[in-house]
Amino acid sequence: MASLPLSSLSSLAGKRLLLGVSAGIAAYKSALIVRLLKQAGCEVRVVMTEGAQAFITPLTLQALSGEPVRTSLLDPEAEAGMGHIELARWADAVVIAPATADLIAKLVHGMADDLLTTLCLASEAPKLIAPAMNQAMWRHPATQRNVAQLANDGWQLIGPAAGDQACGDVGPGRMSEPEDIFSALAQHFASPIEAPKSITGNAPHIVITAGPTREALDPVRYLSNHSSGKMGYALAAEAAALGARVSLISGPVNLATPHGVERIDVETAMQMHQAALRLAPQAALFIGCAAVADYRADSAAEHKIKKTDDSDTLTLTLVKNPDIIAEVAALPANQRPVVVGFAAETQDLAGYAQDKLQRKGLDMIVANDVSQQGLGFGSDENAALLFWRVTSGTEQLAAPPQPKTQLAALIIRQALTLLPTQSSGALS
Repeated sequence: MASLPLSSLSSLAGKRLLLGVSAGIAAYKSALIVRLLKQAGCEVRVVMTEGAQAFITPLTLQALSGEPVRTSLLDPEAEAGMGHIELARWADAVVIAPATADLIAKLVHGMADDLLTTLCLASEAPKLIAPAMNQAMWRHPATQRNVAQLANDGWQLIGPAAGDQACGDVGPGRMSEPEDIFSALAQHFASPIEAPKSITGNAPHIVITAGPTREALDPVRYLSNHSSGKMGYALAAEAAALGARVSLISGPVNLATPHGVERIDVETAMQMHQAALRLAPQAALFIGCAAVADYRADSAAEHKIKKTDDSDTLTLTLVKNPDIIAEVAALPANQRPVVVGFAAETQDLAGYAQDKLQRKGLDMIVANDVSQQGLGFGSDENAALLFWRVTSGTEQLAAPPQPKTQLAALIIRQALTLLPTQSSGALS
């Protein structure tokens, strides 16, 4: 199980959370949601619809939560004392994950034909919902009307994410990952009073680039890399949880936008360059975590490039893309943020990282060895060497293999110590 973001523990400790589970294949992920919440010190009670029990047993969630799982509105023992009203009043928040299209439609129309929908009507607690369904069902106008109405009624939507689905389709509708749902709950409870405990003074504006870029060769092919964007998104989530104002410039990834983060979607290195140079002068901190393509095609073919029988080779002319991180670091002093870069290497990690730190004029660099199996690109864990400038030269810190959420907390906190105190908030 992934470790929790360090800033999430205090906001959730002692909270009473009611987890609703409806009939979707993603119901198996509800077990991890319960574990994450329990690890954060929450009291968790689970309510399941009848259909949800076909995907995961009540006994599993009872063992993880340490509390009986409620499944029926007409339970004589529980309802002897109007148990559903007591449970509705007990919760500090209600979260439903997964939430099917059917359940969402019932909630919109105020139906109360089972325990979960009845609790939602009876509870005055904040309510969060993580939709999960086939991509066509999610895109259907009826579903889109329903989720818009839920938002108008005060529900907070978490996701959905996009990607491969159990039915074989690809697209939006996947339930957000348990860590993202946990993060949304933690940030929901991080009140304006609590946030300054992490960042004091004016909240800094942090701009982060994440994910890969894609450089078109023709209408169907492109140059890219294996970056999943997970590290950049973890950084954005951690910075937002600490109280910063975060702009996330994202290449194409299958990840949900972290709660409270402004996301700017781009595809090519030139688009990311344009967005970065527009936002960087407004920022206190710029973190270049994206895996930007070094080269792009001199000109993309208008039509699909065809394979020919008269040649076994294909020659492409590539041109160099702008060096985004170096250009941000070279901004005039009155526009330049503190600049943090990343170095993904396969050998001589420390040597290449320190060279890049000096050559590009960065304030800090995070270097990771992408040749290590299970770390870096696409994985949930990473290890890194951090180097940053001090008056007498550079200092460094080695971070052993750990979940990217945990490493993100370390990186953000170290980067914030480099900010001038007069221009932004600081850690308390």
